[in-house]
This record gives sequence, structure tokens and C-alpha cells, in this order.
Amino acid sequence: MSTANDMAEMPVQLPRNPANAAEGRSRYFNSGNAFNIKLPPVPGHIFLDEPAQAMKMEKTGFINCDQSDKMQCSFAATTPLMLARYAVVKAGETLDTTLINTASIWYVIKGKAKLVVGAENASLGKADVFLLPGGVESQITAEEDSVFWAVGNDPQLKFDTSSPVTGKDAAVQFVHYPADEIVHQLDVVYGSNANASTSGHALIFSAEKSEAARNITPTMTLSLNTLKPKSEQPPHKHNSAAITLVVAGDPAYSMVADQKCDWSPWATLITPPAAKHSHHNDGNTRAEFLIVQDGGFYYHARTMGFEFY
Repeated sequence: MSTANDMAEMPVQLPRNPANAAEGRSRYFNSGNAFNIKLPPVPGHIFLDEPAQAMKMEKTGFINCDQSDKMQCSFAATTPLMLARYAVVKAGETLDTTLINTASIWYVIKGKAKLVVGAENASLGKADVFLLPGGVESQITAEEDSVFWAVGNDPQLKFDTSSPVTGKDAAVQFVHYPADEIVHQLDVVYGSNANASTSGHALIFSAEKSEAARNITPTMTLSLNTLKPKSEQPPHKHNSAAITLVVAGDPAYSMVADQKCDWSPWATLITPPAAKHSHHNDGNTRAEFLIVQDGGFYYHARTMGFEFY
């Protein structure tokens, strides 16, 4: 019998006399201690060392943008539900890209390579984007030194100890978005005017299986955002976490929770959930940045909470 006067201070309640193992596995909390969970916040951060290491091309492999220690996660994670990583593939070498996630979103920073995904294949070049289904055997063989950036929902599957669904019931298929097609589709977007209710000129990536939800995967969204010279995206917030790759912008920066984060080539910026943030282009050329969010969860739950300040 607990002697705590405050329900919030009570320890877990165990079954009294379980008759079997199933009853013995039961646990009980109350309306005070069940919701008295204190987890570290998602850190706002800009990863600079990891892209610098990747561009040195020292060896084939992955370089994680890992904040698991700061979030008290027992597995590699950039945000609670997503992991960003750089991938290096030296010329003539092969990298196994078979990952345990629902999907991973990839961007080619530099190089030329061949990609094999199950029975399909593609030729990759600079500024291509591709979507890999998790659990499907895949590999990248570089024709010349190549560097990639990728974001997957690996931590989500680690958290609930699930495995990717493959085959005809898989939520994600292999999709290739060639660089020249991305340029064309962005030009189409620029052919229309943005209004006060839109977030500037951005290209949103989707796929045949997720077209109805307008996401690239069931839980993740991908957009190529742009800022015209001497312009800014006004302060706003949303309940999804965001992982941003700096593609172009000099000089440009972001404000995240009133902290200035100066951009540098291929840096990865983390925007915590619900954090006030804005993006600024002080240069004379267009700024471009790729943003992956776990927004699919929030759109589905009707809790995205996007607001301009």
C-alpha cells in the first residue's frame, strides 16, 4: 500500500495476486502520475560537422545527425520520429541502403551513381530526389565520388518495435524525381502568384500511393522551399518537427525560437515542434532548402497547427 499523499508521487501499482502470467503483466497508474512524464525537449540545432565530414569523402558509409543523447532516446534519432543522415559512396564502391523504416527520402548532393531497388534501377545525378521503401533490398554503386542526404522514419519503427511492410501492401514504392523534372515543376509553381495564405513558392513532393494525402509517405512530407532575393518567410509554427537541408542561399539564415542559425552549404537544421521560426535570404540569388517534416501524422490527426505570427 502506497503512503504517498499526492497521487502524482505514487509509484506504479502492481496486481495483488495474479492468477497467471497474463495478469502478472498488468500495471496501473492514476490521473496524477500517468501524465507526470518529463521528457527532454527536441533540441533546435544546426548540424555543420556532419556535412563537412561527408564532403571529405574519406570512406563509404553513413554519417548520422544524431541527437538521441539529448532526447534520452535509446536509438539513433534526429527528432523523436525521424533520423537524418549523410551517405558517402566513393567511386567504384557500393553502399547497402536497405534500411529498417517505412521509407527514406534521399537527395543527391554530388556525384553520379547507379541505384538498384529490388527489381528496379535508376541512374542518379546531382540534385535528384528519390524515395526508398523500407525493408526492400537496395544499394548504391558510385560511378564517381558521391554524397547523399537522407531522412527516414527509423526512430518511429524503433519506438514501437515494428517492421516495414513490403510487397503489394507496402505503403511506399520506389520513386525517382530527376533534377531536370524538379526544375520544370518548380518553374510551373513560379508561374503562379503566391498569396497571403501560402508559404511562398514551394514545390511539394508526393507519390502515386500517397497522392490523396498530398504527402510523400504516410507520415512524412517533403517540400523544396524557395526565397526570392532579399526576401523572408515570415515567422510561423507547426506541431510537426522539421529537418531542413540547405541547398542554396548566400547569405541566408533561419531564426528558430529567437536563435539565429546561419546557413552554410549542405547544413542540416532542426526546428523543434511548435517552435516559432522564420527563414531569411539576404543575398542576391534565390535561396533553396529542402524540408522534411513528420507532418503526415499531424495532418491525419487534424492537429497540424500551422500558424503565422
